[in-house]
Amino acid sequence: MIITNNDWVYNKHKDTYSVIYIVGSYRDVLVKTRDKIHEGYELLTHPLSSSLKPNETPYKSVIIADNKSELNYDSVYIIENSIVTYDRFNKNKLINLTEKIENDFKLIDLTVLESALNI
Repeated sequence: MIITNNDWVYNKHKDTYSVIYIVGSYRDVLVKTRDKIHEGYELLTHPLSSSLKPNETPYKSVIIADNKSELNYDSVYIIENSIVTYDRFNKNKLINLTEKIENDFKLIDLTVLESALNI
């Protein structure tokens, strides 16, 4: 299952994978991921993956397991710490992004996701 706020990821993979599209911020993606992990889904990609810091991109996609099981404490630890880390960064860098810059960030997020999917 993919959780994303990137419409390029959603539109490209919605017919192949289970995709939850978040109309919101990077942090909203992390919070939705945390909620799913608390339901018993396991985290499959790190929420802070890629060389971009949370204050350097508005887009994020995370992959979690399709099936629920028992609560995975490693996943809980990683997502909770990812939210804390995200909150530490100053988000003022993301003000006044042009459409071209936003598209570049969408492409980076899509590329990182697809490398995790090995496609």
